[in-house]
Amino acid sequence: MKKENPKLSGTLRTVTGRKVKKLRQAGQIPATIYGQAMTPISVQFAALELDKIFEHAGESTLVEINIDKDTYPVLFKNPQFHPVLGDLIHIDCYQVNLKEKIVASVPLELIGESPAVKNGNILVPVTDEVEIEALPADLPEKIEVDISSLEEIGQKISVSDLQVDKDLIEIKTDPEQVIAIIEEPKVEEEPVEAEVAPEDVPATAQKSEEEAGQENQAKDSEEKPEN
Repeated sequence: MKKENPKLSGTLRTVTGRKVKKLRQAGQIPATIYGQAMTPISVQFAALELDKIFEHAGESTLVEINIDKDTYPVLFKNPQFHPVLGDLIHIDCYQVNLKEKIVASVPLELIGESPAVKNGNILVPVTDEVEIEALPADLPEKIEVDISSLEEIGQKISVSDLQVDKDLIEIKTDPEQVIAIIEEPKVEEEPVEAEVAPEDVPATAQKSEEEAGQENQAKDSEEKPEN
């Protein structure tokens, strides 16, 4: 069954420069469609719709962009976010040639349950994505990594262990790159309080309880008003 790509509709954009602030306030996100042998096009998308598609597609899934009557097969690139709010404020859309292979980064998703982790050890993720080469239509949204084979401390999963259709996808990342490894839990040592020799204690701190009590009585008598 052929994978159906996400679809996103937008409109041509005439607002540029600092004026795009008003565009965002109106619930629209500015974007640019560009690619080989084409003049870049300024477009805009409804923020809610774009956020939903981008959350699903990321930067590794082919998306069909519809502008008026034209359709552009693109990959999202260079998302920009508000430095405080974290909202998406601009994104590039790179039009690809469906007949040419491209290189893209694809996220990894850890699945399954590790016996080593159930026994109290720690799973340490090392890499969360790999670089692959494939036709745009064959790019996977993610690659699943089954960690159920990790049973002991020191066991690891490397890029060479990934299960992909090698007829469609070529992994470009170093095969020896570690994806996840099992480590034993670290035991935090309690801080040891150093013993302080009496001669190192300030004289004021060496006063006996009796001396302290006498001083307090003297102060009280000084503070009492005369009859």
